Amino acid sequence: MPKVEGYRHGEPCWADLQAPDVAAAKHFYGRLFGWTYEDFPTPDGRRYAQAFTDGRLVATIAPQGPLQRAGTPAQWNVYFAATDAAALLEDAVHTGGEVQFGPEQVGDTGVLAFLAPPGGGTTGIWQAGTHRGSQLFNEPGALAWAELLTPEPQAAVGFFQQLFGHEVTEYPQDDGGSYSTLLINGGEVAGVVPAEEGDEAGWQIYFGVADVRSAADAAIQAGGEVIVEPDEQPADGSLATIRDPQGGVLSLIQVA
Repeated sequence: MPKVEGYRHGEPCWADLQAPDVAAAKHFYGRLFGWTYEDFPTPDGRRYAQAFTDGRLVATIAPQGPLQRAGTPAQWNVYFAATDAAALLEDAVHTGGEVQFGPEQVGDTGVLAFLAPPGGGTTGIWQAGTHRGSQLFNEPGALAWAELLTPEPQAAVGFFQQLFGHEVTEYPQDDGGSYSTLLINGGEVAGVVPAEEGDEAGWQIYFGVADVRSAADAAIQAGGEVIVEPDEQPADGSLATIRDPQGGVLSLIQVA
């Protein structure tokens, strides 16, 4: 597993989970991915955990923020690499997006921000300092893909094009819609999907696994739920979607 040293402007670079119970989330994802952890204190006296696959940093599990209501389900977030987070937020306002948080300097690790494209879908922004992002990508136990479900796919695609300079490929779907992919130098980095009526805009995060069926079974055994079963004869690689015991939704994609 080659270590990833850094990410280009506009690439998904990191994912984290905000959970009501960090210890319970560590137990579940440790059983699912075989993650090991290192714990650290938060400024308010709680604890968060860095997650590792084969000694490589791949994610963080953190407590929910003080503004989140009691009973709010766990939530996975995805972050896009940015060379200048402050400038990016200024551009976001002028291209129809919404700045939701930041920029905030996080010690020497980097600069954090959140924004949303037209139609919604909270999107993390990370300007790297000492923390460059996931040290593995598209490997078992690591972030492998992300796609935005949105009621305004064309507006969202245009937003990311203007913000990051993404190229775009459209894949026509049987229902008459299209699946859009965002590219950097010809390589696909993320997807944009039309949301069905009633669906809330947001990012679907995919983590790699060696065997989707086995991983889905492990999720059930650890107390989770499989909400999209693996395709036993996939055309483009096996996929599944799970819900962890605290309500966090995550997709699995077979990468080995």
